[in-house]
Amino acid sequence: MSEPSDKRPEQQGSTRIVAGQPAAPKRPFGLKIGIAAAALALIGGGAAVASAVNSSPAAVQETASAGNPAVELKLGYFGNVTHAPALVGDSQGHIADELGGTKLSTQVFNAGPAAIEALNAGAIDATYIGPNPAINSFVKSGGESVNIIAGAAAGGAQLVVKPEINSAADLKGKTLASPQLGGTQDVALRGWLAGEGYKTNVDGSGDVAINPTENAQTLKLFQDGKLDGAWLPEPWASRLVLTAGAKVLVDEKDLWDGSLSGKPGEFPTTVLIVNQKFAADHPDTVKALLKGHVKSVEWLNNAADGEKAAVINAALKEAAGAELKADVITRSLQNIVFTVDPLAGTYEKLLADGVAAGTTKQADIKGIFDLVALNQVAGKKTSAAGLGKE
Repeated sequence: MSEPSDKRPEQQGSTRIVAGQPAAPKRPFGLKIGIAAAALALIGGGAAVASAVNSSPAAVQETASAGNPAVELKLGYFGNVTHAPALVGDSQGHIADELGGTKLSTQVFNAGPAAIEALNAGAIDATYIGPNPAINSFVKSGGESVNIIAGAAAGGAQLVVKPEINSAADLKGKTLASPQLGGTQDVALRGWLAGEGYKTNVDGSGDVAINPTENAQTLKLFQDGKLDGAWLPEPWASRLVLTAGAKVLVDEKDLWDGSLSGKPGEFPTTVLIVNQKFAADHPDTVKALLKGHVKSVEWLNNAADGEKAAVINAALKEAAGAELKADVITRSLQNIVFTVDPLAGTYEKLLADGVAAGTTKQADIKGIFDLVALNQVAGKKTSAAGLGKE
C-alpha cells in the first residue's frame, strides 16, 4: 500500500529515532536488559525521576523561563496500532502544527518500561505508553515523576495461542510471551494466569513460563514453534492469528465488565504521560501537545475506514519499518477504541494487578492524573476518578 498523497513531509528541523533498530542512531536507553535486572529495576526503590535531569546546564538554560514554550518537545511512542493517535498526530502534522515554533523530536519504543527509562533519564519529555509502566514510575518516584494527561486507546490486546490449546488448563508447563516485563500486557497476562490458579515469577519460572520478548521476535519464535502463545497488543495479536496460525484464547475486553469505568469491554491500553517538571516549566507546550492529540483522536474517529488504515499503515512503515497486510490492520482496528478518556476508574485494579504480578509495590496513586489541560482543550470533562486533578 502506498503512502497517501496528503501525508505531510517530516517537519523541518524535527528528528525521529527508532529505539532498538540497528539502522537508526542508537541511544543508551535502547539497550536490552535481562529479566533479573529488569525485575530489580521494576520493584526496587530509589528510582530516578525525570526532574533530576534538569540539573544539567543545558536543561537549566532551556527551562529557565518557566511558563514559556519549550524550545523542543521530545515525544515517545510505539510502532503499534494501539498508538495510532501518536502515529497520526506525528505523520499528519497535528502535533507539530499546534506546537508552532517548538521543535518536535520523536522516539519509537517497543514497550513501556524502556520508554519510562528514557523519560526518567531526560531523553524524552512525554510519551504514549501503557498504563502499568506509568503507574510503576509514579509509585517508584513517590508521585514525582510523571502525570497521565490523557487517554489514547482502549482495548486491542489478546492472549493468542497454538491451535491445540483450548483452555487455561492446557497452559501448565507452557511458555508464553509478553512485550516486556512490567508492561501492561505482561501484567494482564500474569494477573489472568493467577486467577486461573497458576503461579508465575518474574524470573521466568513457575507453572507457566513467561518470557518478555520484543513483539517482532515473538512472531518469529511462535512461527518456529518455540512459543506456545503470547499476550499482545495490536497489530501483533492479529499478525499471529492471521499470518502464524494462532487462535484467541482470551480477548482482554471480555475481562472488563464496565463496573469500574462505566464502559463495558473498554480497558486502557495507551495513555499520554508527561514529565512533571517539564509540564510545570512549559504548560503552554503541554497544552499544545494535547491540542494535537485531541485532533488526532477526532480524526481517527471520523475518518473513513480505508483512509484511516492507509494513514496508519504509512506511519507504521516509517516508525517500525514495515506496512501491515490489509487484513491485519482491518482486524486490529476493529479491536480498538480511540479515546482521550484514560478510564481512570480502572487504575486501582491495574495497580493491584501489578502488585500481584510482582512488578510494582502497593502505594497511593492519588495525584497520578492531571486532566485539567485536557478538559480545557477538549471542552468537556473527563474524570480522574478521585486520583488527580480534572
